[in-house]
Amino acid sequence: MHRRTVALFVSFAALLLAAATAGAAGKAHHGYVYTLTNSAAGNAVAVFARADDGSLAPAGTVATGGLGTGANLGSQGSIIVSGHKLFAVNAGSNTISYFRLRHDGLQLQQTIPSGGVQPTSLTVHDHVLYVLNAGPGGNITGFTVNHDGLAPLAGSTRPLGAGSSGPAQVSFSPSGKTLVVTEKASSTIDTYAVDAHGIAGAPIVNAAAGNTPFGFDFDKRGDVLTSDAAGSASSYAVAKNGSLSVISGAVATHQGAPCWLVTSKDGRYAYTANAGGGTISGFAVGHDGSLTLLDPSGATGNLGAGSHPLDEIVSRDGKFLHVLVDGTHMVGTFRIGHDGSLTWIGATGTLPPGDVGLATS
Repeated sequence: MHRRTVALFVSFAALLLAAATAGAAGKAHHGYVYTLTNSAAGNAVAVFARADDGSLAPAGTVATGGLGTGANLGSQGSIIVSGHKLFAVNAGSNTISYFRLRHDGLQLQQTIPSGGVQPTSLTVHDHVLYVLNAGPGGNITGFTVNHDGLAPLAGSTRPLGAGSSGPAQVSFSPSGKTLVVTEKASSTIDTYAVDAHGIAGAPIVNAAAGNTPFGFDFDKRGDVLTSDAAGSASSYAVAKNGSLSVISGAVATHQGAPCWLVTSKDGRYAYTANAGGGTISGFAVGHDGSLTLLDPSGATGNLGAGSHPLDEIVSRDGKFLHVLVDGTHMVGTFRIGHDGSLTWIGATGTLPPGDVGLATS
């Protein structure tokens, strides 16, 4: 059977499962959440349908055409959504996959080489996508994105500033003029100025304010907000040449291993997933990009001992924070209050060990 025919069949099957689940629960769908199984026997996107109250229901899986590693990638952004497109890494086969989000489900368009070894993080701005290759000889590599698929962007491959020292994430700034990469082992943050054609320049190596910078996001001004796995969160202003200056340096979470960070849709709050603490730390984000803990204990949300929360994503409507609960191999959901508080809704799913990444549509 032709690969595209197979992909369409799997997508249709996933849609039928989602519809059946919704019918059983009696809830209309208001979006989807996606994660990667990261299976070494064959990677796949696991799909969850989201109801209006934020609860999730499993809605099938769709193969990526590549392989995972079966173990956590130590990264943020391994699966991302942009408009009607979904992109995913296949760290076990050194490829990336491109899907279209259609009314009848996910449709695999293409699986192509990542331009390096062990791709672990992705970012897209307009019609340019960059991948972080975290393996030996680590780099960032660009691709053009169009209706027909992905194509390598000539002259876009750049080395990492600290020589692939445990890189965790690559992301465009909101303006698309800067690429940012965190490197955990060297406690540095690489920045790259991006020209009008999407070509990244040479890396600028910035010392991190906190040890082990990991996941990050941006506030409304374009400031970089990072989780520091050693126990804090930090924020930085981005200069025109891409260099960083510290705004808030190493604000303690008082929770173990804050490794992932996302901001709310309005940019007023940031949340770290604390793998060692089984908690979520919430921060108020000031107009100047400064960070202040919402709760003195650092535990704005609690998932319980052994939960080991990993990746996070805020729903498209900004009402919910979804969390990959590694300890139980499920996806959990908090409701986000107007004051940044978190209210636990519940968790669902049966994911394989090593599952990674969260994205939403």
